[in-house]
Amino acid sequence: MENATPTITFENLQKNFGSLQVLQGITGTVNQGEVVAVIGSSGCGKSTLLRCFNRLEKIDGGQLVVSGIDLSPPNLSRTRLRQLRTEVGMVFQQFNLFPHLSVLENLILAPQKVLGKSRQESIQQARFYLEKVGLSEKATAYPQQLSGGQKQRVAIARSLCVNPKVMLFDEPTSALDPELVGEVLRVMQQLAEEGMTMVVVTHEMLFAREVAHRVLFLHQGKVEESGSAREVLTNPQSERLRGFLSRLNLSVE
Repeated sequence: MENATPTITFENLQKNFGSLQVLQGITGTVNQGEVVAVIGSSGCGKSTLLRCFNRLEKIDGGQLVVSGIDLSPPNLSRTRLRQLRTEVGMVFQQFNLFPHLSVLENLILAPQKVLGKSRQESIQQARFYLEKVGLSEKATAYPQQLSGGQKQRVAIARSLCVNPKVMLFDEPTSALDPELVGEVLRVMQQLAEEGMTMVVVTHEMLFAREVAHRVLFLHQGKVEESGSAREVLTNPQSERLRGFLSRLNLSVE
């Protein structure tokens, strides 16, 4: 990954909510084909950082460029914002599927509305990605007929339907029962193996250690420690990171 092309670059990134400074000057890159895990305690700024990457939040200072699109200006044209939505896919904790639409209809909505694809082409692509996440037989089902793990896999397939260059995952397994976590992580691991650029906010430390290339450990809006996933998670230098990992019962020996 040393000579890879950056897909996301951020320098002195700042984000405030009123008087609360949530991101306090974060700097880093996410390279093409790289998987970066963002970890840390609740309230450290993980999800806010992710939401800045796809312009769900505007930044208040610093520079941010995602897939060649400068997100630093306070105002972004509709054209640039639409382009960003095709470059960056996001998977949320709570699935965000439309309950009144079938699985297939959920998947074909964005390709038609955002990319201007025909219904036939959108359906063909949706079926391809449903097969990819192992849910071909659920095309006509509705979200309420699915398990939590199935809903999240549908949400991943939906994001893939706009052919993004980078995928953002905001704690995608946190709302799932423990026995359903594995099926979602397997899909994410497959995407990583295929070279998808991914930023994953997660508490699944074993997944981060085995799948991510790098880890960012945030504390109170700053990067406390970063580096190779295996190195950071097996030999943490920061006392705060040691404490964080021990609370998750992850051995750092």
